[in-house]
Amino acid sequence: MTRNERGALPADIYLSFVSSLYQNRGTLVIGMLSHVVTFLLVFLKTSDTLYLGCTVAIVVLWIVRNLDMMRFDQLDLSGADYAAIRMWENRYIVGGVAVTLTCGIACGYAIAVTRDVFSQVACVSVTLASMISLVGRNYGSERAVLLLSSSACLPMMIGALSLGDPFMAVLAVLIVPFILTTWMMANNVRGYLFEKILAARDENVLAALETKTIAGQFDAALNNMTHGLFMLDDRHRIVVANERACELLHLGDKAQLKGWLLGDVLERGSDALALDPERSDSIARQLDLLIEGKRSRALVTISEELLLEFSANRRENGEIVLIFEDVTARVQAERQVLQMVRFDTLTGLPSRDYFAELTHNAVAAGTAHDRDIGLLLVDIAEFKHVNDTRGHVAGDKLLQAIADRLKGLAGSEAIAARLMGDEFVVFFHNRVGRSGLEERIRAVHAKLHGTYMADGFTFNMAMNAGFVIVRKSEFRLEELQIKADLALSEAKARNNGGCTAFEAEMEGRYLDRQKLKSDLREAIGRGDLSLAYQPMFTPDGSRVVSCEALARWTHPERGPVPPDIFIQLAEEMGLVTDITRFVVRHACRDCLTWPAEVAVSVNLSVLDLHGDEIVAIVAEALAESGLNPARLHLEVTESCLMDEPVKVQAVLRELRERGMAIAIDDFGTGYSSLSYLDALPVSIIKVDRSFVRDIHVNSRRFKLLLGTVNLARALELKAVVEGVETAEQLQLINEHNCADLIQGFVFAAPMPASAVAVLCGHGMPEPVAERTA
Repeated sequence: MTRNERGALPADIYLSFVSSLYQNRGTLVIGMLSHVVTFLLVFLKTSDTLYLGCTVAIVVLWIVRNLDMMRFDQLDLSGADYAAIRMWENRYIVGGVAVTLTCGIACGYAIAVTRDVFSQVACVSVTLASMISLVGRNYGSERAVLLLSSSACLPMMIGALSLGDPFMAVLAVLIVPFILTTWMMANNVRGYLFEKILAARDENVLAALETKTIAGQFDAALNNMTHGLFMLDDRHRIVVANERACELLHLGDKAQLKGWLLGDVLERGSDALALDPERSDSIARQLDLLIEGKRSRALVTISEELLLEFSANRRENGEIVLIFEDVTARVQAERQVLQMVRFDTLTGLPSRDYFAELTHNAVAAGTAHDRDIGLLLVDIAEFKHVNDTRGHVAGDKLLQAIADRLKGLAGSEAIAARLMGDEFVVFFHNRVGRSGLEERIRAVHAKLHGTYMADGFTFNMAMNAGFVIVRKSEFRLEELQIKADLALSEAKARNNGGCTAFEAEMEGRYLDRQKLKSDLREAIGRGDLSLAYQPMFTPDGSRVVSCEALARWTHPERGPVPPDIFIQLAEEMGLVTDITRFVVRHACRDCLTWPAEVAVSVNLSVLDLHGDEIVAIVAEALAESGLNPARLHLEVTESCLMDEPVKVQAVLRELRERGMAIAIDDFGTGYSSLSYLDALPVSIIKVDRSFVRDIHVNSRRFKLLLGTVNLARALELKAVVEGVETAEQLQLINEHNCADLIQGFVFAAPMPASAVAVLCGHGMPEPVAERTA
């Protein structure tokens, strides 16, 4: 009720409205149980403790509110003033808002944070369902209806808006009419009841006039409602029907319905709507359960274009108020939300979670025959190159084109979905026979290869794929995905665009690799790595100028593990920076044991340069050891310069400004050698060993080496030639003066730090002298 209405109401009428709030507590029990069960199920599904907290909050609030209602029952408020009555109205509103706000927060959290399909559907459905009984329970207080509906719906709106998705934003705005509709209906019902009470009070004074007034006001209230309404007596006969009810069910003149049984009214509506007998019987059964109190609400599908939601409120005298509304727009919006949650917005294919649901349903719906099923994982080869060269818009269009082709290839015999990025998955469930299924899988993969048109460009794409075939009885989706992923990794390793079947040995290699990763993690944690150093000599071999630090790992059971293997594992585990920290610290310490003119060189990983720790790691190692920064050289490969070039350049400049020399390792093997020479603070390039191989018999390769070194010198860069292994190679390099430093087995293999000192022909220098210098 509005503030003006409250001031105009006699205290006894105001008390009757407030007292109605504390009646019919059975719906509160049903609502509490529904919310508790829903939140517990969501907690079990997601393990998110917020839903456990919501469960506890609902139970506690229900207990507190029941105690408060029991206290209200014990009071005699017949002589109470407005302030006392308003206090009890406020107490009821506070308790109700606490419950609806808890439900609303759970819904908003499910939409914006959890993003789990079941959590979203369960929370939103149960919360909106509880809104159906809002008018029937709270019509006596306008503030209660408005605040309870708003506190339940606003968190949902906020959660949808926070996603930044325009479709979700539209759905959020659509909740506002629901709040306003609920508020208007409550106002109409309350206004009608208020006028009826006033009319009854003055019946003995103005009986005839008051009868006409009440009838007119009653008609106005009922016929201005946005909801349909039937008031039934204790034998389910129509006492009152409004125009909206007759309009929704095509019942004609409402005056003709008085005294009719509800079943006859429904039969008349079914005939007018041309419903088939099966649909008519279904509607009648749903409403019977609702009237008998076995359901709190009933969603009735009249047709594809009309869905009505019914709720019933039973009075103590046996009368029943049946309220229903057209919820077609709301249900269609909910279905659109489900569509957006279940399907990838870019490709229209099922999302990862919905794919899992579809596969389980497909397996469960099949025959009892233990047939073969298959899972195919597809990864687009060189897709990153498309984004880098043509842009993400073209990349998205390409993904859509591939998804459309995959959808057509899958047909009704398979379920295709997009996992993430450029990865797709296909589940084959409708084939009998292993050979036929494998043939079908390989055919799908083969037809995915080829030409695609996207955003005005033509792309010739290849697909890497891995698949696994098992019996239906062995279906475990997560296990199948792991095996198919292992096969996909094998396909990528073997060749570009292949399709590889899972084999048991792959799982063994995978487990062995995982064990090696675990052992490496422990070795790094214990500091079990060691260093070897390969010297870099002047071309005549007379003097050592620098030594490259090389990490070594000797496994207690496997023996020495090649660096290219354990460094790759460390990068996959995100531990490569820990190795870099170890190498830099020990290299700085070991360098102090060598002559002052000998430097040490340390390789940096691409992950080091993309992280935020490398500058601090190097600075800490130099400060701890006291090594002159000029004796520390840092090597980066060209691949490090490809991603995030701006950040990499900033890191290298900072290191260079601190006094360290920057070298490009494996120069000439990357995609962008020349473009970065001018932009980066580089002082050394290390020419890759591939330029040296067979230079004494391959004149073109030697000319390439000579040209690369001349380019470096023209840019005032020092050239280090790697991989010099034979006297013939060394002689040719010296004859043409195409190296400033030589690194290779022709002079020395990697050796311990102590051997470097011996090789240099010097004793151990005093660390203090180094620091002083």
